[in-house]
Amino acid sequence: MSEGPAFYARAGSGRADLVGLLHPPYTALHLSYVVIGASLAATVSLSRLAWTLLVFFLAVGIAAHALDEVNGRPLGTRLSDATLWAMAIVALGAAAVIVAVGSASLSPWIWAWALLGLFFAVGYPLEWPGILHTDIGFAVAWGAYPVLAAYWVQAEGVSLGAVIVAGFAAALSLAQRSLSTPARFVRRETTTATAQFDVAAWNRAQLLATWERPLRWLVWASVALAAGLLVARI
Repeated sequence: MSEGPAFYARAGSGRADLVGLLHPPYTALHLSYVVIGASLAATVSLSRLAWTLLVFFLAVGIAAHALDEVNGRPLGTRLSDATLWAMAIVALGAAAVIVAVGSASLSPWIWAWALLGLFFAVGYPLEWPGILHTDIGFAVAWGAYPVLAAYWVQAEGVSLGAVIVAGFAAALSLAQRSLSTPARFVRRETTTATAQFDVAAWNRAQLLATWERPLRWLVWASVALAAGLLVARI
């Protein structure tokens, strides 16, 4: 198993830095919540969903993750602060253009959702305010919000069902965080790690697998659920 800063991150090249920066499994998980939320609507517009996915990919997959790397270098990439800030600003700018077009053809209320999303995308990784960078803040920003925002784009309203499913996404995000936090600690803060039991000892790889194998399955399960719901709706 790789001893990188994350199970999906590899060192050694600029390309590897960029791929790791996107946090592919977690970006896929986040975007699956967008699809799940949109699929709850009575009528699903694939064009609206595509633009919503693009906005979330730009804001979270690129911008939020670039700002997270600026704030403390958790992945240890060799990308400069200037490059990371440029990536974040360009991605957020592109997302804003899409929102502006959407507000003209859909509803000005889209700006309210976009501003809330901007608050999450910038405030969470930079820890402004600190209360946002908590378990509950993570669950709301990366779990509940994409479900509700994507549903609103389709239905131009919020239903009780969407709120309940947003709770599901928030709970799944809490599960994700409870698994990823100890795994990150072992990978990034320790050089050796063992767990001693009465009958055996686990090495570093076994410890990491305890948390990271369920994380992988959680991602695949969420993506499969999103794909299945979308196929069923169209």
